[in-house]
Amino acid sequence: MGELVLAAKITHVPSMYLSELPGPHQGCRQAAIDGHREISRRARERGADTLVVFDVHWLVNAGYHINCAPRFKGIYTSNELPHFIQDMAYECPGNPALGELIAECAREKGLNARAHQMESLGLEYGTLVPNRYMNDDQHFKVISVSAWCDWHALENSRLFGEAVVEAIVRSDSRVAIFASGSLSHRFQDDGSPQDSMFDISREFYRQVDLKVLELWASGRFDVFTEMLPEYAEACQGEGGMHDTAMLLGALGWDTYRGPVDIVTDYFPSSGTGQCNVVFEVPGFTAAGTT
Repeated sequence: MGELVLAAKITHVPSMYLSELPGPHQGCRQAAIDGHREISRRARERGADTLVVFDVHWLVNAGYHINCAPRFKGIYTSNELPHFIQDMAYECPGNPALGELIAECAREKGLNARAHQMESLGLEYGTLVPNRYMNDDQHFKVISVSAWCDWHALENSRLFGEAVVEAIVRSDSRVAIFASGSLSHRFQDDGSPQDSMFDISREFYRQVDLKVLELWASGRFDVFTEMLPEYAEACQGEGGMHDTAMLLGALGWDTYRGPVDIVTDYFPSSGTGQCNVVFEVPGFTAAGTT
């Protein structure tokens, strides 16, 4: 029997990759990178063998899609921000059996879901950035889930999150799940992301983001899930915040009470609000022991 051992809401800002490179921004996202590495450490400590990433950079127009090829390998340049991420090499193993099982469990809930094992279906940077910092030694198998769901109901994404956990339990995998996306996601109007790399686009977005983190820290997920649709709309949540709906669906939705651990403090990036937050899974303490 498989087990969900760790869950987190994580940043994937492309300036993390830029932060590695010589130049004026070298080191600018070290805290975010360190947060990814700490989350990886905790996942390894808990015996995780697979990362399932809800990726808001994978846009789909119909259904829920799971990329679960046996292996991923390539060189990636972002078509959104090619001056931030270019020629980034990646390689990691996949977990086809779990991916197929997730699709099966989702279909059992009445959702339109498909698993794909096509070599030509590449990964997006919502998966590739965390993979770079959490899995550079290819310790984990990786599954990427489409979470930029333009024509989907958040309620269905909640059900999809439930299906993910049901599939994990029916598998032989020990899994960490990640909602890979920002909080507020309003870029500056036609401005250079480099010029506004450390700014929030509106003070309103920062204040709502901080209130959300306060709700999470106090275990008020009944309040948060009730406000999630309005929050996603008013603060232009990345990918409609379907990644967050999937994450909380996996954790029990409004009945989840935490605790949560803010691993990387809130920070603005090119107008958007970012963080790394671990949502503790029942059966594990904040220290990562059963």
